Amino acid sequence: MEIEILSVSRSKPLGKIHLKATATVKDVKEKVYQNVNKSLYPDRQAIKLEAKGKTLNDEDSLKALNIQGGDKLYLKDLGPQISWKNVFLAEYAGPFFVYLWVYQRPWLIYGYQPGASGNIATVAAVCWCAHYAKRILETVFVHRFSHGTMPLRNLFRNCAYYWLFTLYVAYHINHPLYTPPCDTWFYVGLSGFILCELGNLSIHILLKNLRPPGTKVRRVPVPDGNPLSLLFNFVSCPNYTYEFGSWLFFTIMTKCAPAGLFAAAGFYQMAVWAIGKHRNYKKEFPEYPKGRKAILPFIL
Repeated sequence: MEIEILSVSRSKPLGKIHLKATATVKDVKEKVYQNVNKSLYPDRQAIKLEAKGKTLNDEDSLKALNIQGGDKLYLKDLGPQISWKNVFLAEYAGPFFVYLWVYQRPWLIYGYQPGASGNIATVAAVCWCAHYAKRILETVFVHRFSHGTMPLRNLFRNCAYYWLFTLYVAYHINHPLYTPPCDTWFYVGLSGFILCELGNLSIHILLKNLRPPGTKVRRVPVPDGNPLSLLFNFVSCPNYTYEFGSWLFFTIMTKCAPAGLFAAAGFYQMAVWAIGKHRNYKKEFPEYPKGRKAILPFIL
């Protein structure tokens, strides 16, 4: 059957493609790329039934959408794309090296060589870099991305957030006038940080095992044999809960106000994501546990 492709901008005709009756939206994108415009690779396309309508999923079949020969589909150019994996690697490599740069070469920041860093500043550097090393390794070996790409322009915004906050935090903790907290707060913060990092890793591994390789299967996540996964009994996104906990305890460990701002900014964004995922879980799974919150047990 023949389908006409129009741009969502002013409904400008882009061309016509021929498909089998069993074709999917993914097949539409491939045909557009092959026969209409070689610059519009599939990940750069959003296909819609109407110019201002909802983007269709790749798995949607044209038959199920009641699309027949002679009908029209609308295409939105999403712009240059970059893989989520590469975005994550760029986001996380920056904080790792920026923090080490400030810690190991403080004279580049402060204009002179201060005295030796205190024990807490050293532990903070280890914790910060260990966190982002973990993130890099998870990106390579653990995460399975449900979306292949994101707009390239987002890379610069995301990297600026992580890299500049790292510079802000590292500047204060490694400053010659930095005042560390008492031992009690330090050990409470360090213990909590390590526990939350292990919890975050545990949840990421559980979520990986929940989705078979090469699929977009979605299931209700539940605790496995790891006691750190029991947080799933209370929230839909315990990985975000543990992530926020890591930076909250890092703030306690270092008594650093910029670290607290970083924790608060991260919590706000993760809360937005968690609420959205929590809402989608409840819509998709009628049997979804009703007692769960999004990110904070019993609260949010």
